[in-house]
Amino acid sequence: MSERTVGEVVEHNGFSIRATPFKEDGQYQTCGVISKDVDGVVKEHRFIRADRFPSEDVAAEQALRKGRQIVDEQGESIFA
Repeated sequence: MSERTVGEVVEHNGFSIRATPFKEDGQYQTCGVISKDVDGVVKEHRFIRADRFPSEDVAAEQALRKGRQIVDEQGESIFA
């Protein structure tokens, strides 16, 4: 899996979200990384979703949307 960031890193409720979609079977898989500095330590949570799109840009947009949703629903518990 590639860790190449597509587009800009987005800040959301104190978390950083970056889209890292990768090509799979001719389409782009929705994938991203959520990070936050917690007590001086940068914590990261990687997520991959089953959604695939023909465009890397669309997959990146969806990854950022999903990242915001994860932050809103789970907050810092994603690092537990």
